[in-house]
Amino acid sequence: MEINEILETEGRIIGVLKSIFDPEIPVNIYDLGLIYEISLDEKKVAHITMTLTAPNCPMADMIVEEVKYKVAGTKGVQECNLILTFDPPWDKSMMTEEAKLDLGFL
Repeated sequence: MEINEILETEGRIIGVLKSIFDPEIPVNIYDLGLIYEISLDEKKVAHITMTLTAPNCPMADMIVEEVKYKVAGTKGVQECNLILTFDPPWDKSMMTEEAKLDLGFL
């Protein structure tokens, strides 16, 4: 895969991630800072490392399944390998400025 193709696909993945919301917070998971890493390998497998706002999030399974399903369905992606981690733990500083503004933290 060429670097431009990888960058375009990663951009589409980010767009997809911005369409996924934690049902308890009116901000998408990307702007919340829940996505730690996005990479695409030569076999077009998207590797996503993400976290949740809390380890005991009641919507965890739903959010993880939605990420896997939507990323795997993104143009240029064959499969999604999702790694859920709580290291480092999520905190409010990981949010984008826009998310902080939306939630009244600025």
